Amino acid sequence: MGKILVVAKREYLERVRSRWFLLSTFLGPVLLLTVIILPAYLAIRSQSAETASNVIVLDVTGTDLGRRVMSEIIGSPMNDTSVAVVRSVTAQALAEAESTATHDVMSRKYQGYLVLDSASMQGRGARYAGRNASTLPDMERIEGAVRQSVLMMRMQNAGLDAERVKALSDVRIRLATERITDAGRGGSGRFSVAFAFTIAFLLYTSILLYGQSILRGVIEEKTTRVAEVVVASVSPDAMLGGKVIGVGGVGLTQVGIWAASSMLLLRFREPLMERLGMPVVPFAMPSMTLGTGLVLLLFFVLGFTFYSSLFAAVGAMVTNDQDAQQAATPVMLLAVFSIIFLQPVMLNPTGPLAQVVSWLPFSAPIIMPARLSLISISRLEVGFVLFGSALSCVAAVWLAARIYRVGILMYGKKPSLAELGRWIRQSR
Repeated sequence: MGKILVVAKREYLERVRSRWFLLSTFLGPVLLLTVIILPAYLAIRSQSAETASNVIVLDVTGTDLGRRVMSEIIGSPMNDTSVAVVRSVTAQALAEAESTATHDVMSRKYQGYLVLDSASMQGRGARYAGRNASTLPDMERIEGAVRQSVLMMRMQNAGLDAERVKALSDVRIRLATERITDAGRGGSGRFSVAFAFTIAFLLYTSILLYGQSILRGVIEEKTTRVAEVVVASVSPDAMLGGKVIGVGGVGLTQVGIWAASSMLLLRFREPLMERLGMPVVPFAMPSMTLGTGLVLLLFFVLGFTFYSSLFAAVGAMVTNDQDAQQAATPVMLLAVFSIIFLQPVMLNPTGPLAQVVSWLPFSAPIIMPARLSLISISRLEVGFVLFGSALSCVAAVWLAARIYRVGILMYGKKPSLAELGRWIRQSR
């Protein structure tokens, strides 16, 4: 055990003292804050109405639908001083009008043009072409304006007071959601979803990044012949155990710093958003008990042990990065499988798919923490999944140790499946 701790200490200190660890650890929360705030900030600074209103409306309906649509887009009635352009054209002249509008858009006079025809009057659709055709906020604004204008015209033609109906029906309700757990109220439902996704993605990236770090470290020791020197005083099993414990400690250290930094950023988010001129959105962190926190920690440790053992075994099998990428593909696919099913699990965390995926040993360390952040799960089920994950870790460590004992001193071509089977059977 003492030699395992010596190897673990070496692996831990070697990685913690590196500049890349310090850079990624302390810049991680800053990058996270930038990813969250920058898109919202840019979206506020570039309002969709500015580009959506700079379009040409080609009205082939013979009515005032074009003026209604443009009034909805710009948010005020059109008048003679409006910069908006509505061109009334006939069906025969539509092709020429579209060609002229296309040239106007190509010369950057307008962002695009909208065609309203008989299909628009019947509520079947309209056509738009422009530089901002892939800008979703602009397209949603234009589509909503067409829909609202057609509806108002239908009401008016039916003898109803369209403006009165609009004033009475324009009600916007924002549904506030709150979780209720076995311990009581558990915070915002929407933020619980974001929190669950963050937890799962953090576990996924940490497990893969540090698992591959072990793989590269084993390959480096093999290619530089350091492993031959170390094995003379430390058994291969002790080397493997020390690597997993040491690199796992590095992962826990980094995740802990990220979590503490994120909590600080959330605490001071309001003055920061106010300085940026952004609206402050009410935010309530989902409640988490000490027991839940310990369970999440256990899942991280078990998941890291499972994947890092397999990555270490892959590193012992090969001697270069190209072979490592091919050999590590099955291990990577197991983790990718977990993250692929994350979205359907979050949409229905109580469904049978979510339960089955959270029970599988290779996906449980990622999916089960996400479910725990969303819903209340019985202690019996959590204990069952933890027990299954622990058994899978034992099996992975046993398998990896047998491959590692032989492979760490083997050089040359990548072993075949038959050779791997012989390593496992003959290893002692």
